[in-house]
Amino acid sequence: MSDIIQLLPDHVANQIAAGEVVQRPASVVKELLENAIDAKATHIQLLVKEAGKTLVQVIDNGTGMSVTDARLSFERHATSKISSAEDLFQLNTKGFRGEALASIAAIAHVELKTKRDEDELGTLIKIEGSQVTSQENVVTPKGSSIAVKNLFFNIPARRNFLKSDQVEMRHIMDEFQRVALVHPDIAFSMYHNGSDVYELRSSNFRQRIVAVFGKKANEKLVPVNEDTEIVKITGFVLKPEFAKRSRGEQFFFVNDRFIKSAYLNHAVTAAFEGLLKDKAYPGYFLKLQVDPKTIDINIHPTKTEIKFDNEHDLYAIIRSAVKHSLGQFQIAPILDFQRDASMDTPYAHHQKNVSAPTIEVDRSFNPFANEVRSASKNKGFVSKSYPKKTTENWEALYVGLDSKMAMPATDEVTMSFESEETTGSFFEDDAITQEQITLQIQNKYIISKIKNGVMVINQHRAHERILFEEFLQHITINEAVSQQLLFPEKINVTPSEISFLKEVQSVLESTGFIFSKIADETVEISGVPVSITNDNATIIITDLLATAAQETITTESLHATLVAKSLAKSLAIKSGKKMNNQEQENMVNRLFACKEPTVSPTNKPIFITYSTTDFDKKLL
Repeated sequence: MSDIIQLLPDHVANQIAAGEVVQRPASVVKELLENAIDAKATHIQLLVKEAGKTLVQVIDNGTGMSVTDARLSFERHATSKISSAEDLFQLNTKGFRGEALASIAAIAHVELKTKRDEDELGTLIKIEGSQVTSQENVVTPKGSSIAVKNLFFNIPARRNFLKSDQVEMRHIMDEFQRVALVHPDIAFSMYHNGSDVYELRSSNFRQRIVAVFGKKANEKLVPVNEDTEIVKITGFVLKPEFAKRSRGEQFFFVNDRFIKSAYLNHAVTAAFEGLLKDKAYPGYFLKLQVDPKTIDINIHPTKTEIKFDNEHDLYAIIRSAVKHSLGQFQIAPILDFQRDASMDTPYAHHQKNVSAPTIEVDRSFNPFANEVRSASKNKGFVSKSYPKKTTENWEALYVGLDSKMAMPATDEVTMSFESEETTGSFFEDDAITQEQITLQIQNKYIISKIKNGVMVINQHRAHERILFEEFLQHITINEAVSQQLLFPEKINVTPSEISFLKEVQSVLESTGFIFSKIADETVEISGVPVSITNDNATIIITDLLATAAQETITTESLHATLVAKSLAKSLAIKSGKKMNNQEQENMVNRLFACKEPTVSPTNKPIFITYSTTDFDKKLL
């Protein structure tokens, strides 16, 4: 029997490695930006076309590479970061395994231009599917320029699994933000299809956060600083009133590397205990500096997960540091038992005796004296004296009333008595009449009679289904009515949220919204649907952005569904809303007029039924 185990060709091995390293265009952006940072660049440009499917190009002014280094950089496990196994525990750079460029070159067309400062000419290398097609000397400025074109051109199945441009662009912007935030000393620029997305100058950490998330972010930040033998923590947390329903503004950086850690995230959430609203998540931008020997960053291909040697100690330190900052800046309620110096007795009065105050009263003062004099001078006023009323002979007023008010016969009298007070009622509503066909329980459920039993309806989910189908109908036939706002509502948003709102602007306008401005990190609402008040307009748009951050939109046609679902969720009546009989019956009738009355827009059951047979079984 012949041998069956054989070595894989390099191009096949590179494609397998690309499946771990390069998952989507955002993975290419991350690897190229980290390489530019390791090259000690001070200005990095990112150019993207069609959400990275056509082009991802990174241009930097770093150290550049020689001809030999440029050629070796596309070989597997070729790296300048480590030379032995011990170097894995002293890593201070981004990349170190030497798989990024080799994996990217295996599934795309790559063009590299690079030049060192001491070289007169640079190097141009073109690679297609791990095969070098050309290598020559060119005139190029100092630094490197790597262009990745036609991603997954030789793996059509992987390309078909890519999402819409809006989804892929959101992932690219997430990776760009993670890299740009942790390196505020480096200037970054980002362009998509020729238009500016970000233009970030070199600054400090606070200014970089404001530049990425908008000018209003400055007033939300609470500084956190803690220096211990285990970890040094710097950064900011957001004030509790700015907590959102999404986890978009949560950033942990360990040794200038973005990580995801549910354990450390729980430490920050625990510090906000009692300060957040229901289903709200705190925002934070925390940088942790630890000894590289105490962490292992090689447990995940994308290096976004890290193993700590002392997680329990880090948890306690982060929780106490965040809680201390919230109390120090009077964000969290505290008990202050320190004396107030303003209440102290002045030094000059310490030795003086306390004397009771004296009160002088002018007993001859008459406040009506002037009024009497002015009245006597008024000649047109004639005073008359009226006889004093007395209460004598009051019985005469009732003389003759007995004959005029004769009592009717006893058999014609309808006697009415006050009914006894009922102290206990099973239902909280008023008495049920024979015509009433619905009943509300605990201001949460509606009970409706059916042919062979009863039906219990969740009023919030039912109203959500009704509004969802109504908004979808308005979007489809474009017949929604708007009402103009006297004072337009303004909302501050991030650049990524601006791009999403521009894509769904036509859908929102079909529901009745009118936008007078969507640009420069500001959204101005000048009109809302007739069923919405201007106070709720800001909340509805904010909830829509939070929902969009959590869900993945695969096609453009799902924009209408997402908008209708978010609007219905925000406007549906909540549990605890008391409804009268007419409102209850109207809710039931409108629900069963829907196309899908059984489940809510989030695929949760709206009602359950109980037949008389079920009651018989329970009452045996």
